[in-house]
Formats: sequence, structure tokens, C-alpha cells
Amino acid sequence: MTEPIVDAAPALDFDLKSLPKVSLHDHLDGGLRPATIIELAGAAGHTLPSTDPIALGEWFRESADSGSLVRYLETFDHTVAVMQTKENLARVAKEFVEDLADDGVVYGEVRWAPEQHLQNGLTLDEAVEAVQEGLEAGVDAVAETGREIQVGQLITAMRHADRGQEIAELAVRHRDKGAVGFDIAGAEDGFLPSRFREAFTFLAENNFPATVHAGEAAGLESIQSALVDGRALRLGHGVRIAEDIMVEFEDEDGVDDDEADDNIGLVTLGNLSSWVRDRGIALEICPSSNLQTGATAGFGDGIESHPLDMLYQLGFNVTINTDNRLMSGVTLTDEFELLVETFDYDLDDLLELTLNAAEASFLPLEEREALVEYINDAYANLG
Repeated sequence: MTEPIVDAAPALDFDLKSLPKVSLHDHLDGGLRPATIIELAGAAGHTLPSTDPIALGEWFRESADSGSLVRYLETFDHTVAVMQTKENLARVAKEFVEDLADDGVVYGEVRWAPEQHLQNGLTLDEAVEAVQEGLEAGVDAVAETGREIQVGQLITAMRHADRGQEIAELAVRHRDKGAVGFDIAGAEDGFLPSRFREAFTFLAENNFPATVHAGEAAGLESIQSALVDGRALRLGHGVRIAEDIMVEFEDEDGVDDDEADDNIGLVTLGNLSSWVRDRGIALEICPSSNLQTGATAGFGDGIESHPLDMLYQLGFNVTINTDNRLMSGVTLTDEFELLVETFDYDLDDLLELTLNAAEASFLPLEEREALVEYINDAYANLG
């Protein structure tokens, strides 16, 4: 992890939206504008819970805020339904990029599962090409406003389906045409990455990077499989790696006291958590989403109990992401504000988290270095 170059953090008395951001974990079908969903659903004959943009947005957030990953994923039935044509995919992708740029994102990796967008006759390649067309149109639209953003596709296979090899080949086929990485997503519990072992081997043989959803709905076994079977360079969410960390409290007199406010924590990392930390495997943590899906329920209630701060303080390669902006009703700016309010993070912390994400991106080395330099310069100019 690169150390930030600013020495002292100024007071956070400016708009956090102005900070350059890097988004590594953001689902295309989880970031649609409610008004767009309504328009596209009307043309497709798809029935929605509401045809009022404000009410529909509230419905998505309330449905997602259930503490259940299964119910959370059900909200995607409506977004995926309106993403079944070239035109709709391109439009959604274009607006996705524009919304990222409006939030200060300068580099984003957009993950989505092409296999879910074939109901109207598109081929996998046609779907990927349509999204790429929209992403490039979004980049151009942002450039017309005097800003810059770079984006890449994370081609995703659904872990409960049996198309892993086919989707891996699709991703490699488009590696020089917008695809920057591979992922598996969907119902995690009961569907270990080992199901796609051959697909991950194919990706490794073709030197194509993978990030794997693990450590969200399932625990350490899922993370282990993501690293061994998936050759994961990053962990999607990964928050339950904290289950492999033991924290014992001892007060200043040497007497065990879990209740004392001034206890000294003795931390012991297990073999798996040590491996993840010591090798800098990035954790794509999505704070608000983790609370909604119950991923952090085992650590306590509320954002204060989220293990991200412990992981960050222990030197894990923590990155901050939104997961699904529509369902969680958040932006990356909102997530940064949440960390500032909850854990008293300052500008140095936000810079380090952003640099972590930049260095963990699937960009070529030279482009990563340029991105890191751009972010450092932007923060330095705030002083």
C-alpha cells in the first residue's frame, strides 16, 4: 500500500464530493436511476412497484434494508428486466458513468453478469459490446463537461449457474475491448468458488485477473476457496475475514475485563487472515451494503460494529465501495462521510483508502502509477 504524501490533514470543511475517488465494487444493475427504470419498464411492459421516481427509489432502499442477502438480491429482478436490449444496456451504462463522475470518481470498474441479459435474444458478445458502447459514450459525455473518468468492465459469472467457463472465455475475448477482470457473484452461501475451478484455471493460464465475491454471505471457507480455487487478487466484500482474527482484552492492571473502556486489545491473526493481510489482497468493503445484507451481523449492530476500522488499523488493504448505489441509496461520497462521522477518519485516512483502491485496480502498472500520482496531487492541492 502506498503511503499518502500529505503530511497533515486539513479540517474536513469542504465538499467530500470534490475528492477524486476510485470505485472497484459497483454493480451495473444496482446503479440505475429510478426515472430510467420507469421509462424503460413502461416500454418493455414490465410492472414496477411504483411509477413515481421518488417512491420507487424508496422501495428499492426499503426492500434492500432487510438484513437478508437473498431478499436484497430480489430487488434486481426489476433492474435486470429493463436491461435486455442493446439500446437499454448502452443507456444504463452511459448514465452509470455520468453518475460516477458526478460523485468525483475518476476510475471505476463496473461489474455485471452478461448471462442475465439475454432474454430478448442478445448474444453474450453483443451484450458486452452494448455495455462497452454505453461506457465509452459516458466517458465522452463527461469529457465534454471538462472532467475525466476512466472505466473498465468486470465480466461476472453467476455462481449458482453453470456458465463459468463460458463467461471466463467471454471475458478473455474482450480483454482488449473494455474488459479488465472477472468476477463471480450471486448467492454465495452454498456455492463455493471451487465450482468454477476450471474457469479460474483458464483465466490464470491467460493471465487475466479475477476478483471474487467472498466473505459476505459466507465466511472463511468461501474466502479460502476464492484464494485457492479462484486465484483471487481481490476479495469482493471480504469483511468476514475478521472471523479469523482473535481480539482479547486486558486492562492496564493485567486483569481480564471485556467491559473496561480503556482496555488494551491483544490481537492474534489466524493463518488465513495473515495471508490476506501480509500479501496485500484488497478487500472491496461496502459499508452500507454490508449492514443491509447482514454480512456484519456477527460483529454487532450498526456501523460502529463494522470490522472495517479494525481491519484498516491492522494494516489490511481496505478499499471502500458502494456495491449497489440504487439499493443502498448511497454514493461513494456518502460512504466516506459515514467513515468520517463514525470512525473520525481524516483526510489522510481517506487518501490512504483511495490509494489502496487505485493500486488494487486492474489497470496496467503505468496507468496505476499515473492514477496514484493524480490522486496524490489532488489531495496535496487541498492544503
